[in-house]
Amino acid sequence: MDLNLLTGLNALLLEESVTGAAKRMNLSVPAMSRMLARIRGAVGDPILVRAGSKMLPTPRALQLRGPVNAVITEAFKLLCSEKEMKTLSSLERTFTLRTSDLFAGSFAARLAEIVRAVAPNVMLRFAPEGDEDLESLREARVDVELGVVGATEPEIRVQTLFWERFVGVVSAGHAVAHSKMTLKLFSELTHVSVSRRGRQRGPIDVILDRSNLLRKVALVVPNFHAALFAVAASDLTVAVPRRLAQSTRSFLPIHIFALPISIEPFPVSQAWHPRFDSDPAHQWLRESVRAAVKLGFSQSGHGALGNSAACKDQQPPETRQ
Repeated sequence: MDLNLLTGLNALLLEESVTGAAKRMNLSVPAMSRMLARIRGAVGDPILVRAGSKMLPTPRALQLRGPVNAVITEAFKLLCSEKEMKTLSSLERTFTLRTSDLFAGSFAARLAEIVRAVAPNVMLRFAPEGDEDLESLREARVDVELGVVGATEPEIRVQTLFWERFVGVVSAGHAVAHSKMTLKLFSELTHVSVSRRGRQRGPIDVILDRSNLLRKVALVVPNFHAALFAVAASDLTVAVPRRLAQSTRSFLPIHIFALPISIEPFPVSQAWHPRFDSDPAHQWLRESVRAAVKLGFSQSGHGALGNSAACKDQQPPETRQ
């Protein structure tokens, strides 16, 4: 029995990509492909199958994801020095994460659960987005920035967590809730604009301008959650990130529809200053953020994986330095 195959299987289930798994394990792509072939033979299942430009896990792979990840996590704990494990379990530290309600609303609870399981004395403080600045990361006033990270200094590390897209939302009882949404109908609805700076116009208006269409904005709010509560209790409509809308649908009477306009998907990332690259606690925090995101996707059926709080930070291929 080659137990190293478990490590390879875990990496493949984490990344759902031979290339991503190879980078995670510091192997060449051909070497990772050979390991996948051996795993398939040992398990008696393809594990990952080609679907267009992506690879998708098989039902057997999805069954293995949790148990394999748990075994690897326990193996990491065994291989961590006693000092490192004691440090995490007794760590008393407050981490500040600057983020929007998009991330906090969707993943904060899962992240807190993962952190408390390993480091019960650690507190997470979520700070709202505002005037994002490099100094706050340099001076550790903010440990990690989460969300849509725009242009930043070359020194800042940026790691993409997932890609998101916008959807439209109206109340469940809205007159157009079950209508085919056309560009003209969308423009004729009364809208909510989400802007921290109180702006009425945004990318949607620019797109509508190209078709000589205008929309009426009746309400401007500073965050998406406020917009969703307003829409649920009115005849207004709003465009919000898909994941946030889906998580809110469990307790708000809303209807989600595909936007009749083309808005490019956007990356949701975590960013930090390189001064913390070798800080074990900070490495663990960043890995915990990734685990919370992947667990969230796994539980929602969109593919991902569970908690993997390793001793060392593992950089995925999308990390920008």
